[in-house]
Amino acid sequence: MHLRPRPAAALAATAVGVTALLVPGPAWAGPHQVAGHPDAPLVIAHRGASGYAPENTLAAVDTADAMGFAWVENDVQRTSDGELVVVHDDSLARTTDVEQRFPDRAPWKVQDFTAAEIATLDAGSWFGERWAGARVPTLQQYLRRVDANGQKLLLEIKKPELYPGIERDTLRVLGEEGWLDRRHVRSRLVVQSFGADSVRAVHEQRPDVTTGFLGTPAVADLPAYAAFTDQINPTHTSLTAEYVAAVQALKGAHGKPLRVNTWTVNDAAGAARVAGFGVDGIITNNPDVVRDAVG
Repeated sequence: MHLRPRPAAALAATAVGVTALLVPGPAWAGPHQVAGHPDAPLVIAHRGASGYAPENTLAAVDTADAMGFAWVENDVQRTSDGELVVVHDDSLARTTDVEQRFPDRAPWKVQDFTAAEIATLDAGSWFGERWAGARVPTLQQYLRRVDANGQKLLLEIKKPELYPGIERDTLRVLGEEGWLDRRHVRSRLVVQSFGADSVRAVHEQRPDVTTGFLGTPAVADLPAYAAFTDQINPTHTSLTAEYVAAVQALKGAHGKPLRVNTWTVNDAAGAARVAGFGVDGIITNNPDVVRDAVG
């Protein structure tokens, strides 16, 4: 999806007077509390505040922080030399200048470039001139910025079938950066993936970590997923109130009711619709729009 940036003036106006959103208790605890609305869904900034800054960059994390959003989502992949980097597509072409920098290396797959090569790419100009020179962060850099901002992380292992063992690599970096201590694991970290085997691997290697499965399993299959995950996180186009209720009626891997965080909802009408279904969280490029709609 190509994200169209909003004017800087609009962003400044949005950020003024926003109250920081805090989520006490376990990462799988009850919905995010927006002032005066304890039942409002948690609002999660998709790839950072990606409606306002280039996705998955440190600028997007900082923009979400400036707007008052505690939870950010990001995507992790692995370079040819084993470094973990934060980028969504398995090709670098859409969100960097890789085609200009390395014209003879199509289709510009993340796994075909070293971390040093990726670090030279411009990951901001595609979004707007203001963002020229933004870089693709390593997972280490991303974790340090999220931590410095006091934010919380919904971390997606992207296309794990391309990167055998990436679950162990991801957990290693999380541990090295202090994200697997009790404080982070209890209230600031969720690891998710579209790959059920990947989610299961994370749960088996670190049973204390909260996990989420991206998708819409059949209701009959939900108990099997509940054995290794704490969240079922489906696209909003697949949701019904009945499905949300069926998920939440089950207890997940940590003995708490399964949560439902839906994606990617970017307009007020859509946010109101899924909030009416009783979802626990909404993942969005435009977190201010969603907050105003459901808060």
